[in-house]
Amino acid sequence: MTEGGRKPGKSGVDRSEGFGERLLGVLLDRAHEMPPQLIAPLVAEEVARVGGRDLSILLQDYEQMLMVPLPGRRLMVGAPEPVEGSPAGEAFLSRRTVEVSQDGDVRMYLPLLDGSDQIGVMAVTLDGVDDDDRRLQRRLAGLVADMIVTKDAYTDLFFQARRRVPMSVAAEIQWSLLPPLSMTVPQVEVAGILEPAYDVAGDSFDYALNGDILHVAMIDAMGHGLDAATMATVAIGAYRHTRRASTSLSQVYAFMDKAINEQFGHDHFVTAQMMCLNIATGRLQWVNAGHPAPLLIRDRAVVDRLESPTTLPVGFGGEEPEVTERMLQPGDRLLCFTDGLIEEHQAGGEQFGEEQLIEWTNRVVRDHTAVRAVVRALSHALKKERGGTTSDDATILLIEWRGGNADHLAYLD
Repeated sequence: MTEGGRKPGKSGVDRSEGFGERLLGVLLDRAHEMPPQLIAPLVAEEVARVGGRDLSILLQDYEQMLMVPLPGRRLMVGAPEPVEGSPAGEAFLSRRTVEVSQDGDVRMYLPLLDGSDQIGVMAVTLDGVDDDDRRLQRRLAGLVADMIVTKDAYTDLFFQARRRVPMSVAAEIQWSLLPPLSMTVPQVEVAGILEPAYDVAGDSFDYALNGDILHVAMIDAMGHGLDAATMATVAIGAYRHTRRASTSLSQVYAFMDKAINEQFGHDHFVTAQMMCLNIATGRLQWVNAGHPAPLLIRDRAVVDRLESPTTLPVGFGGEEPEVTERMLQPGDRLLCFTDGLIEEHQAGGEQFGEEQLIEWTNRVVRDHTAVRAVVRALSHALKKERGGTTSDDATILLIEWRGGNADHLAYLD
């Protein structure tokens, strides 16, 4: 028998179950059949086993302004906390654990990460914190995040907690269509935001990382309400269909164009921007179908517009689009946006315009580093500058290319 009474397996590898594995294993073993409302009580019990108490699970609201406490048995439910200026908000935006001393105790705020997408924060109080506590609580938070995302597919509990005001039917459709708002791998990061969060209709975006190729699409369907949401749904569906068939960007445009034209007729259209970024080399290819040109950010400032030949918007039967190419440098960022961001009129009546967008982008990227934080801060700053109102959908998608590779993640230390 080995030291401590542990039995090695036939290969000489220790397969005994340690304390941390047993603790997390209970959640993992029960997760498959667990009703969504029982996640909180079980997590609270797990936290108590390691001396924790006052468990809170806070989810971001759809406007990304507040961290909203999830109600549930054995959870501590207080008032929503602002993303800006709160420990919960700091943990959420930074994707790092934040520890706050409270009368000799420590309140830990741990980001709930679904892959790399931030969905919220888990907060727990302990008498003291050491590295073992940090490791165990971080892994527990990761498992809780996965459980929330999995159960979210067949419950309204988490949606209801995040929704702060009534949401339009069109917005319900758009939110169900979106991929995660952020995605991070060592070579590239993507983050997006939509407004007005509770009334968005025609704007949408999509992305997929297939091998070394990041596929991205950003669309803006004409009009508002259900008609626009329906067009956006068809456009994104057509985009995914052709993307998954490994077709070229010009063929993607043709298929989307045909789908919109056949479904809605010649008087309806969708502007679109489709991109492919090789995350190993930085080679960017894109086509533009009547959409605003993306901005290139380098060394924390806008340095160029990615101008390209444009074809007619999707649905108007334009000619085969020309594919434009550009090589990015490590650290380059691409800011994609819909026209609602620059065509909105300010309180005084003047159109916001692209020059002001560039000016505010430069301000925000000087003050914020993380991609998700830049997107959120820019969207909120622009809305405030326009007088706090948005009469049209205004969507931002930010892509940062870093280069390198992720092979080291496939090997154990």
